[in-house]
This record gives sequence, C-alpha cells and structure tokens, in this order.
Amino acid sequence: MLGRFLELSVPAPRILDSWRFWERLGFAGALVGETWTHRYAVATDGRIAVGLHDADVAPGTLTYVRPDLGGHLTRLESAGVELETRVLGDDRFNEATFTAPGDQPFRLVEARTWSPPERATPSLFGWFEEYAIPVRDLEAAREYWERLGFVAVEEREHPWPGVGLTSDTLDVGLHAGADLGGPTLVFVADDLVTLRERLAEAGVEPDARLPRALDPRRWLRVTSPEGVRLLATVAEP
Repeated sequence: MLGRFLELSVPAPRILDSWRFWERLGFAGALVGETWTHRYAVATDGRIAVGLHDADVAPGTLTYVRPDLGGHLTRLESAGVELETRVLGDDRFNEATFTAPGDQPFRLVEARTWSPPERATPSLFGWFEEYAIPVRDLEAAREYWERLGFVAVEEREHPWPGVGLTSDTLDVGLHAGADLGGPTLVFVADDLVTLRERLAEAGVEPDARLPRALDPRRWLRVTSPEGVRLLATVAEP
C-alpha cells in the first residue's frame, strides 16, 4: 500500500555532528542525490536507514518510495488516509504527507533520494528489529496500520502491551502506554556488556535513565543528536 520503505527522516540542524554520531556507531554513508536543495545525508546499517535533513522535517518521519505517486494517492484516501500535503506536477518532485495514530508522520515520494552503499554491515547495536511507536489506543492503531498493508504477527505483554507488525521492508512495534519519549529504533545485541565497552571506545555515552518498564540489565539506550532513540536488548535465552 505504501510502497518501499526508504528511510527514517529526521531534522538535523547540526548535520555534521549528527553524521559523526552515526558513523561512530558503525553506520555507513549512502550516496545521496540532488533531489533536496537542503543539506542531506543518509546513514544505514543495511536494514534501517536514517535520513539527516538540515530542513524543517517532522521528527521521526517514515519515508516511503511509491512510483506513480499521483495515481496511488486516490487509493490511499479510499483506505481512509487523510493526506495533509501533496505536491504533484510534471516539473516537481512528487510527494505527499499524512499522520498515523500515535502522531506518526509519513512522507511518500516518487523516487529514491539516495543509493545504497556498496557495503553496509550491522552497527555496534547489532540486529535492527523494529521501529517502536507509543500509541494510546492499541486496537485503533493496529487497525489503521493494517489498512496501510502491515500484517500483525505477534501479540505482546512485555515490556508494554502491544503488537508487532511486519511488511516487506519495515517491521513496526505498537506499544500501548510506552514511555519511549520519541522515535525509537530497537535492536537485538549479543551482549550488553560488550556493547557498553564498544560504545565507550567509540565515545558514545548511553542514556543515564531508561523508561520505567525496562530492566537496565537487559536494556540499553542511546539518544542521537537529533533525538532518535536507539534501544538495544539481548535475545531471550
């Protein structure tokens, strides 16, 4: 329904500082095109990409590529999506935006704005698992995301009541009552002790406080200069 996931877009007014942060975590740089007139960089581990925009972008925007975007917008509106903006025209880079429950912003664009690097490997945080979103009404949010083409695959009780959804290009976790504080990328690490050591070597300081539901023996969080949370946990034994 949405197309192919491109990136988690975030505003990065200090884009060089932001880029250096993601580089220290082991993310690779992608080759960006000339679509945007503002400064723009992309960091990726091969599974998740973060687009750093020195522009007025809604924090935590999920950006998707959808060819023939103009013809697709009618189908989205028929599915109950209320578009907030649309830019269409033969002489324009076509795009549209809307917001899902939980105040999750989306942007659809007609073509890719960067090319994957030749080599991208997992970051210090390990395996990217999902994009985590706090929601107030779990069932309403679930129904909305399913209309977008996501499939619910897992009911959860811990650390918060929620549901895991999957798609071809991005997995999402909807969490009821979660104190996440902002856009959160969830990773699975082999060992938090080793991760802490590697972060220290890279000059990255973990957050001093975690959401109340998270056991610091099993969870670790780092916040990027743009406010993106990277949350690592260890696999269940």
